[in-house]
Amino acid sequence: MKIAIYGRPFNDPGVIPYIQEVFDVLAQHKVDIYVHKQLHDHLDGKIKGVKYEILKDNNFLRKSVDVLITLGGDGTMLDIVTLICDSGTPVIGINFGRLGFLASVNKNDISAAIYAVVHKEFTLDSRELLEIDSEEKIFGNDNFALNDITIHKRDDAAMITMHAFLNDGFLNSYWGDGIIISTSTGSTAYSLSCGGPILFPQSNSIAVTPISPHNLNVRPIVLPDNSVLSFEVECRSANYLVSCDSRTAIIDKTMKFDIKKAGFQLNLIRLNNESYLSTLRNKLLWGLDARNY
Repeated sequence: MKIAIYGRPFNDPGVIPYIQEVFDVLAQHKVDIYVHKQLHDHLDGKIKGVKYEILKDNNFLRKSVDVLITLGGDGTMLDIVTLICDSGTPVIGINFGRLGFLASVNKNDISAAIYAVVHKEFTLDSRELLEIDSEEKIFGNDNFALNDITIHKRDDAAMITMHAFLNDGFLNSYWGDGIIISTSTGSTAYSLSCGGPILFPQSNSIAVTPISPHNLNVRPIVLPDNSVLSFEVECRSANYLVSCDSRTAIIDKTMKFDIKKAGFQLNLIRLNNESYLSTLRNKLLWGLDARNY
């Protein structure tokens, strides 16, 4: 089995023993280990006693790797979407961050999680993505998002106006700080903090959530995921922002954007002892009420 490891640079030396454990357990199971060059350069000899290959070519990651393990939080999981694209490579995240909806494996459960992955004791949880198109390809070929696509004003700017169209029919004009178009995966991220609904992964839906709307009767709306949304953005200031997950572009003129479901999915590894409901309860602290005990 070929397993690749990806991680962002980190500042906390306290995670080194957990990273060492990941490598040690993988070596015990005699898998072929490949480490993304960014992580290898950052570790700089900190991992002892384990041999691995440096992963320099994303094509190898997309075509030859059986499983990709991420080390970090949900932001690290979002990074790998552009690395594996439409390859279908299964992904599992070990959470060194805070909340961890996507990177769901606790760092104290590393050994058990890797055992389950190596012995294929898991199911695949396929997640939809969104893609954004415009006359100018502002994100190039990486124009897709696992969590959300966001149109947002600059911090020091006046509110922006977003004219929204659904399948070429006029939907609404939004005045405010911005708008979030979220997948079911992203419904528990930025959209949730702005009052958006939680969408189950199997609901085949997307959520449109306004950010600090000037017209207070405008509320979030849930749409079928086969919808095509178009936005014409007006801005009285010099520019505004458009984001695909953690990638952001600065736009300095009126522009039209088309947003729809992408043509591929991301395969998250779901271990047999966890479910989407258990993740919701654990991360959102549902049920932690003295009346339940």
